Amino acid sequence: MSTTPIFVATHPRACSTAFERVFMTRRDILHCVHEPFGDAFYFGPERLGERYEKDEKARQNSGFANTTYKDVMDSLLNPAESKGKRLFIKDIAHYLLPPNHQPASIAPSLRDADTDGTAAAQQPNGAATNGTTSHVPNPTVIPLPLLRKFHFTFLIRHPRRAIPSYYRCTIPPLSAKTGFHHFMPSEAGYDELRRLFDYLVAEGVVFHPSPSPSSDQQENQTNGTDSPPSRGFKVTVIDADDLLDKPAEVIRAFCADVGIDYHDGMLRWGDEEGQRLAVEAFEKWNGFHDDAIGSTGLRARVPGAKKTPTEAEEDEEWRNKYGEEGQRTIRACVEANVADYEYLKSFAVKV
Repeated sequence: MSTTPIFVATHPRACSTAFERVFMTRRDILHCVHEPFGDAFYFGPERLGERYEKDEKARQNSGFANTTYKDVMDSLLNPAESKGKRLFIKDIAHYLLPPNHQPASIAPSLRDADTDGTAAAQQPNGAATNGTTSHVPNPTVIPLPLLRKFHFTFLIRHPRRAIPSYYRCTIPPLSAKTGFHHFMPSEAGYDELRRLFDYLVAEGVVFHPSPSPSSDQQENQTNGTDSPPSRGFKVTVIDADDLLDKPAEVIRAFCADVGIDYHDGMLRWGDEEGQRLAVEAFEKWNGFHDDAIGSTGLRARVPGAKKTPTEAEEDEEWRNKYGEEGQRTIRACVEANVADYEYLKSFAVKV
């Protein structure tokens, strides 16, 4: 079985915490880490996020005001932290990228890890090679050699479901718990997830499988070292709606791709120890994970129970819940992200 850390890259409100809870049941083989890069993205001296830029008190109160990207990476790659188990990391992809298409350069704390050295790493990644072998510049602040240390997978959800869910977390009454007091379209995360995906494919960190299994594809399933196969790992994209409709089939397919043995018990949780660990893991993002904390398992939706509304029906629902301005904001953000979602959806696991 591979020992390469699994990295589930996603965007906000993609049912990713419920997905994570599935793998938190595998304490026998996995050590789960919940959204570690958000500490550096929002609060640390190398922060990329704009949400707390003018709120020093919040950054200090977070406990992560001094956390760098190197601190996060060192913690993840420290064997003592994983307690001899394989890492399972769930994180938001845009925590690795500057927002609003700003040029990316390697985080200062990680420049020694860049194969081109400190001077090159200070340039935008389109100018510095950063270990890049393709024409696609590194859109992240993480050097390619470090990105190669993870088995990247991807989790998506249609913006018509994810964006309203995120908007709700940024307005009263829920904003009193989350501490997110305004909606930022730049945090939708689809653009960043797509650019990360394309870069990892371009660099061979992950690859599109050919119709006939090759030796490299077979190696993807059997590699038992800390290094990825020569062609990288097969692309694995999970769509949240598929997960909710067919949880057993989707989780089984995901497990096959990442080299984990699947059993149906992974879809049920709620034991005292597992609940304690979940509460501890999710507490730093208070209010965002209440449903996942209160859940006891992942069960298939009743067929047809979640029909897709028309655009007019969606607008009316959002208008009733969030007012005219909220409806307009949500609709604009949904439309801005549909193309990136549909692109990633074209690679989704089919069950």
